[in-house]
Amino acid sequence: MLVLPAVLTHEHAAACCRMLAQGMRSQPEKVIVADAAALSAFDSSALAVLLECRREALALGKTFFVARLPARLRDLATLYGVAELLPAPAPAPAPA
Repeated sequence: MLVLPAVLTHEHAAACCRMLAQGMRSQPEKVIVADAAALSAFDSSALAVLLECRREALALGKTFFVARLPARLRDLATLYGVAELLPAPAPAPAPA
């Protein structure tokens, strides 16, 4: 699982993209999940980073999901019309 930083603004976007892309390339799993729970300060650059991660994952033949996206960032994604490109992973099945 990839973990997004607490602060993801324009100033940090390029470095974050490089770090996440490197993490994706090193993971053998076919499903990549980015955990956005730590995000507390962000701007629209956070969406750009997540969309770039999605493009990178698809180029690697992998599926990309975003877990625990903050509501404000989900609202921003909806406003920009890209929310469907950043789906949440399916919930884990309940134990039997």
